[in-house]
Amino acid sequence: MELFNGRPENLDGRLPREVRTYDYLDNLGIVYKRTDHEPANNMEACNEIDAVLGVQICKNLFLCNRQKTSFYLLLMPGDKKFKTKELSAQINSARLSFAEPEDMLKYLDIEPGAVSIMGLVNDKDHKVQLLIDEDVLKDEYLGCHPCVCTSSLKMKTEDVIQTFLPSTGHEYKIVHLVGED
Repeated sequence: MELFNGRPENLDGRLPREVRTYDYLDNLGIVYKRTDHEPANNMEACNEIDAVLGVQICKNLFLCNRQKTSFYLLLMPGDKKFKTKELSAQINSARLSFAEPEDMLKYLDIEPGAVSIMGLVNDKDHKVQLLIDEDVLKDEYLGCHPCVCTSSLKMKTEDVIQTFLPSTGHEYKIVHLVGED
C-alpha cells in the first residue's frame, strides 16, 4: 500500500460513488491523503491500513430504531466496543440495531464494509442523524472510506466538522461511549 495525495490520477474502474466523493472534497478545497487496498476483512488488515495512513480509521456504524423510522450514523474509535443500550439512552431512542444493507444504499449510497461519514453527501433529505463519539473529535485527523471499501482517506477532523458537514447540511450530536465490559 502506498500513501497518495488526493484523488487517483486514473479513475478507470472506480465506482461513481467514489469519484463523487473525490469531486466533492476537491470542490470544498479539503486536503486529504489516500491509500488503495483490498477490502479489510479483519483487524490485522485494518491495522495495516491505519499504519499507512498514520491515523486510526473510525468505526462507522449505520443504525436504526426498531421501527425503522430513525436512522443514525455513529462514528466512534475503532478500539471501543459498541453497546446499544449505552447509546440508546443518550439519544432517547428505542432499542437500536444495525440497519439493513438496502437502507445503507437508499440513504447513503454505501454498501456494507464501506460505511463512512462521506456518505452523508448522498443523504439529500437528511434522514440520517450523525452521532460522533467525543473521542473522535479529540484527534487531529479522521480516517474514513470514500464510500467504497477499497480505499481509505485521511483528512483533518476540523475540515470534516467545519467544512464538509455544513456543506451537506448535516449537524451532529456528540455522544459519550465508554465501550467497556
